[in-house]
Amino acid sequence: MIRNTILAAVLGTAATAASANTIVDIAAGDERFSTLVAAVTAAGLVETLQGEGPFTVYAPVNDAFAALPAGTVETLLKPENKDQLTNVLLYHVDDRQLNAGDFPAGSNYFKPVLASERLCITAGNGVTIADGTGEMANVIIADIQADNGVIHVIDKVLLPGTRPACH
Repeated sequence: MIRNTILAAVLGTAATAASANTIVDIAAGDERFSTLVAAVTAAGLVETLQGEGPFTVYAPVNDAFAALPAGTVETLLKPENKDQLTNVLLYHVDDRQLNAGDFPAGSNYFKPVLASERLCITAGNGVTIADGTGEMANVIIADIQADNGVIHVIDKVLLPGTRPACH
């Protein structure tokens, strides 16, 4: 009887672990995020983003990375540029779970994990995000739920820089 109880507990735990659907699991299972997954891996952030969370990840699609100036992605992926790559990636992460309905109407500052920076998120007819370059990313798919947070798919790589105007 005790053996069966232990076996059931072990199998239950294994089934729960096997069904885990973290932010990284979702991104890795979707070809649209292959560049993002490569970057997260190169930066050593896989384990972090598989953690308990909660996280909100603004996930650029491959086309967003391809739109960067030629050679940018390749340069960021080099081991000697790991700190710079990590900063860019952490600019895409909030340490809270923020569903699209959690963004107040209008334009408001949000602080990503990259603590010295700000994003300006505007909610209304859709959701847009201004980054440190002042350019806008559009949320093209909102609220992909993960066990440890939420993913909002965006059409531009967010880049740190100066605080965006948010009015």
